[in-house]
Amino acid sequence: MITTNTTTLAVEQHVAWITLNRPNSLNALDPELRWQLSQHLDDVETNDEIWLAVITGAGDKAFCAGADLKARALLKTASTAQLAEIKAFEEDTRHIIARWQFPKPLIAMVNGYALGGGLEVAMACDLIIAADHATFGLPEPTRGLIAGSAGVHRLPRQIGLKPAMGYLLTGRHFSAQRAYELGLINEVVPKAQLRETVQGYVDDILRCAPLAVRATKACAMQGLDHPLPAAFEKTYPEELLRRESADALEGPRAFAEKRAPIWQGR
Repeated sequence: MITTNTTTLAVEQHVAWITLNRPNSLNALDPELRWQLSQHLDDVETNDEIWLAVITGAGDKAFCAGADLKARALLKTASTAQLAEIKAFEEDTRHIIARWQFPKPLIAMVNGYALGGGLEVAMACDLIIAADHATFGLPEPTRGLIAGSAGVHRLPRQIGLKPAMGYLLTGRHFSAQRAYELGLINEVVPKAQLRETVQGYVDDILRCAPLAVRATKACAMQGLDHPLPAAFEKTYPEELLRRESADALEGPRAFAEKRAPIWQGR
């Protein structure tokens, strides 16, 4: 497959910074970008030295404006070779929206439009921090489509049924402040403070034991599939791993010795 830098990945101090890198297309999702994002998430998932990831968009206009409808329209005139390349990308992609039990924390740093598939990417993350100029929405019905990358399912679960239906059925956009009021995002800040604010969340997560963070995420997310008593009684492999880890001993030891813990992630 011929590839370009439709995304970038930088790993710094246990953190993967993933940037959707098609600013001239408002970082719209095409098969290649989805594939590259999938490759980066595979790296995050399998690399023990990466403890969490932040996803953002290049520039300050858009996090991701959704599916690249212009590219989709061109499929009708695509050559056999082009169609084969697209198929190869798609067959080798595990898109973020369907990684139901991704083990490590994901933060969406929303720096502009998060529409359609872009909002679906953000909703697949654990935390969403947005600049105050960001705009959200699932406008697919206005194009004869639906928010089929789990948007029709995630939005009602994340903001409640009636508010979600108000946006799903109309395709209306909503502001970052409204997203915050609805509980969709964790914090809305001036654009100039976005990176600093996200870094604050990153630093606080890194102060925690990575296996404890992963066990917490697993218990919280998987537990939502069960009634409360069953969720409490359920056995979570991630929690069993944490209990037997060196970090589970290091935390209490560091507290008793009045020092900062040294986490190993094992």
